[in-house]
Amino acid sequence: MEKRYSYSECDKVFSGNEHPERHQVCHRGLRPYECTEYDKAFSTKGNLILYQKVETEVKPYISTECDKVIITKRHLVQHQQVHTGEKPYDSPECDKAFITKSILWGCNKKHTEEKSIECDKCKKSFISKWVFLQHQKTHTGEKPYECTECDKAFITKGQLVQHQNCHTGEKLFQCPECEKAFITKGHLVQHHQIHTGEKPYDCTECDKAFITKGQLVQHQNCHTGEKLFQCPECDKAFITKGHLVKHHQIHTGEKPYDCTECDKAFITKGQLVQHQKYHTGEKPYRCPECDKTFITKGHLVQHHQLHTGEKPYECTECDKAFITKSELKRHQRVHTGEKPYQCTECDKAFITKGDLTRHQKVHTGEKPYECTECHKAFITKGKLTHHQKVHTGEKPYECTECDKAFMTKSALSYHQNVHTGEKPFECTECKKTFFTKSHLLQHQNTHLEEKPYKCSECDKSFTFNRSLLQHLRVHTGEKPYECTECEKAFASRNNLMRHLKVHTGEKPYECTECEKAFTRKWILTQHQKIHTWEKPYECTVCKKPFFTKSYLLQHQKIHTQEKPYECTECKKAFSRKAYLIQHQKIHSWEKTYECTECIKAFIRQWEFMQIQKIHSTVAPYECTESKTASLH
Repeated sequence: MEKRYSYSECDKVFSGNEHPERHQVCHRGLRPYECTEYDKAFSTKGNLILYQKVETEVKPYISTECDKVIITKRHLVQHQQVHTGEKPYDSPECDKAFITKSILWGCNKKHTEEKSIECDKCKKSFISKWVFLQHQKTHTGEKPYECTECDKAFITKGQLVQHQNCHTGEKLFQCPECEKAFITKGHLVQHHQIHTGEKPYDCTECDKAFITKGQLVQHQNCHTGEKLFQCPECDKAFITKGHLVKHHQIHTGEKPYDCTECDKAFITKGQLVQHQKYHTGEKPYRCPECDKTFITKGHLVQHHQLHTGEKPYECTECDKAFITKSELKRHQRVHTGEKPYQCTECDKAFITKGDLTRHQKVHTGEKPYECTECHKAFITKGKLTHHQKVHTGEKPYECTECDKAFMTKSALSYHQNVHTGEKPFECTECKKTFFTKSHLLQHQNTHLEEKPYKCSECDKSFTFNRSLLQHLRVHTGEKPYECTECEKAFASRNNLMRHLKVHTGEKPYECTECEKAFTRKWILTQHQKIHTWEKPYECTVCKKPFFTKSYLLQHQKIHTQEKPYECTECKKAFSRKAYLIQHQKIHSWEKTYECTECIKAFIRQWEFMQIQKIHSTVAPYECTESKTASLH
């Protein structure tokens, strides 16, 4: 139809049967039609009648498909097209079709018109003045539409109507593929694209595509680096307002979404929905490679990159690559030394929030994860899972070089360094290198001599909390690790593992000089000094040299007369714990060393070794002068 009239204020044009005088009322701010019931006025009579029907809840038109009641006949006709799928208005600019002429007009404007109205706050531009006015409310904070059920308020009435469905639980729009239901048709359309795989919005910078335009706009800020939304508390900036709102709740501590199953609360509804799947056990996302299932699609995508080996995020400092951007950010803090998460109890700081949360449980003593086999409790679920493998004996990670298997992937990675000899972590003080970062950190404390963990029983101090916990078992007598072969119990798992080699006879560390074999590498290292006669540790009092630091410390007790190990039976004191244990067998008459040849038993190991030499008729000590051998 030919357009005859135009209006200078907004360049809007009108057809012959339309009245530009009515439109002028919008610009003049005139509202001549007042409602007698409510204190509101309108620019047109039609808007007044429509408003009165809304307030009086008069909805005379009923949909035959879904029993929905509609205010006007025109709205009923439009609604029925939702059910029939009819979209009679085709856009000449793109391949899209629309239910109403007004929606088509809006689409055409996007293609043909410039965004002439610019927001002076954030420089965003808009096609229509109405959208611009709505946008300005995001800056002013004006939210005139309040929910009667809760205290929430909204910028537009449409947002309020959509929100109210959360209270009623009404979800009219159902997916034909998976029967999932949605509050709005828009959400259904977005969801349906997951099934079709359609992503119509392509990024011009990279090859990524998105389901919605909003997702594309948000993504494009990653390329520009533009972060318009700044936190007033900590000056951190964000790409979207939604991310800022979420972040701000960290400062306020607000967690409005409570789980009905446990006492946990969450900042966002999405986090709550994800958490609830832990209670229901629902894992709808399955990996096509290994049939492993996941709670969220994001976790599945991350997992799938393990199969493909794809690590798109590279560190510019050390060339290390990561599967996710968040992993890269965490790693970069190792280079920068940034530890933004600080403990309020002990001023210790951490790289990630998860590390801080785990650490805080040390102060509270909270151990919510209990083993069903031995009732041992743990701070994290990961530690419980790791512990349970002790009972099941499961070792899924196998070394390709030897036949050894391990409970965790990290233990396998650490072991593989033994084959390669790689020690990537170097101490800046003494240039000593280590297989793992944790071993380096342990070593660095020897330079600082910092021992923050003190024993309340004997004033002994330790570098690590776990060392203190292990030491406390000396006082309590607790020995939780029991040998299945001889029922002997040990205070630590390492001691048990060392003991087990007595039964298996395993001695993997062999000396290249004399072919003697040892159960542990450090014993081999000590032994090799016998061949080289290297004694780097010298006593400051008598200048006597020793092979190891521990031998030196033992020797120094001769000068200091220190005997910290006292017998509870006769109050005799000893310089070494081993001497005390050997002495205590006199009181108990425990003879642990039994000879298989003559069935004699001995309290002391050296007595046992002597009798074995007699049976074997070995005389190891030869005189160089007379060429005679002796047992002694």
